[in-house]
Amino acid sequence: MDAAIAACAVQCVVDPMQTGIGGDCFALIAPKGSDQIEGLNGSGRAPAALTADSLLEQGIDEIALTSPHSVTVPGAIDAWEKLHRQYGSMDFADILAPAIDCAENGFVVTQRTAVDWALTEQKLSANAAASRLYLKNGKAPAAGTVWRSPELAQTLKAVARHGRAAFYEGEIAEKMVATLNAAGAVHAADDFAATAADFVDLVSTDYKGNRVHQIPPNGQGITALIMLNILKGYDMAGLDPVGTRRLHLQAEAARLAYLARDLYVADPTQAEVPVDMLLSDEFAAHLRNHITEGKAGDPKGAGAFDKHKDTVYLSVVDRDGTAVSFINSVFHPFGSGIVCPDTGVVFQNRGAGFVVDKDHPNCVAPGKRPMHTIIPGMVTAKGKASICYGVMGGGYQPVGHAHVLSNIFDFGMDVQEAIDCPRAFYNAGILELEETIAPEVRQELADMGYQIKTPDMPHGGGQMIMIDHENGVLAAGSEPRKDGAALAY
Repeated sequence: MDAAIAACAVQCVVDPMQTGIGGDCFALIAPKGSDQIEGLNGSGRAPAALTADSLLEQGIDEIALTSPHSVTVPGAIDAWEKLHRQYGSMDFADILAPAIDCAENGFVVTQRTAVDWALTEQKLSANAAASRLYLKNGKAPAAGTVWRSPELAQTLKAVARHGRAAFYEGEIAEKMVATLNAAGAVHAADDFAATAADFVDLVSTDYKGNRVHQIPPNGQGITALIMLNILKGYDMAGLDPVGTRRLHLQAEAARLAYLARDLYVADPTQAEVPVDMLLSDEFAAHLRNHITEGKAGDPKGAGAFDKHKDTVYLSVVDRDGTAVSFINSVFHPFGSGIVCPDTGVVFQNRGAGFVVDKDHPNCVAPGKRPMHTIIPGMVTAKGKASICYGVMGGGYQPVGHAHVLSNIFDFGMDVQEAIDCPRAFYNAGILELEETIAPEVRQELADMGYQIKTPDMPHGGGQMIMIDHENGVLAAGSEPRKDGAALAY
């Protein structure tokens, strides 16, 4: 856990468009490699003064991605402290020291980070603090640039000394609330002070003798489990893993699972979420009845929210076998685009995950968590944790989880092959196929009625560690589509 928090904190500095301390965090933990997986939901809540009625009275029926109302209270720092207190061993200040060093003394901007950063110039330019702290002369830093974030360094130093209290109470919290209020948000000091991550009971399903675990709603992890439940009704192992039928069945499973997500997934403390029904064999069979072999299904209503989102995921297994599946995000690139000038905090825009419809379970409400896209994964088998993994990419993540696990369990791929394998993403009526998928497969899918598109950027980013308890071996795979590494220590 010390390693996971330290690595994530560094990423909050060196990948500021992807993640940050103004975002949220989820984690799955397998203590000493056991199958008793524990989960933490560190997603933030809407401010107490934000209601659907107040938005509708202003003529707002959808929370825009850069709206001040899209900012939920950041949950990451509280989550880190809870995880450290429960599972950590090092001093918290020592854990944050590398991140502080990067922020204060500088880090080298990598090629992929430079590309992602450059795509946000217009967004950052719209906010004075964002432009001043995260651009130079209106431009993002080029690859090879040494970049410093002194304001963020001071905030991290305060957290290192005083923990969550330094972030959620006192001067730093006051400055963040003032920034948000000036932008038109309705946050109050009490909203920050009340922030609390929760240990939660997980949801899971069986796939080919393996138990797949996810954080429950308000997270979208249940969507991956619904997909797997649909797919296990077919002989996937007999198919070409990059062939037409496999991609067709996966697209249809995604179409139906996302429809279910968009209807039902919400904060279970403020809405009724029928988890048992959604994970039942009967529901999976019902959904399979809406799949026609060789024909694209009706896309009406099916959508993965937004796909080109920014997140960091990391997987850690230590010498005692403890596995940590850890994910942290500000959602869209640089979140809401609103930055606190004195603290360097980039505010997430998770509130855009709400709907403004009082009849919908995911309707915005005071203190409520929105439907959330980031999902860490864990698999257990034979009484032990067997795979610690995640696949980033906003709404794509459930498809990514189902895809890499099917690659392993149906097609016998190793962890790196499973991550490398070409990806497809059915989203709102469009089937996006990575360019490495064969032209004849693209044509056959088009002939089935799919609208085919090649995405501008590859789908998602996976990291994975497989734990071979019998031989005492760890096997790791890292994403070739973006920055990442598999390291032994």
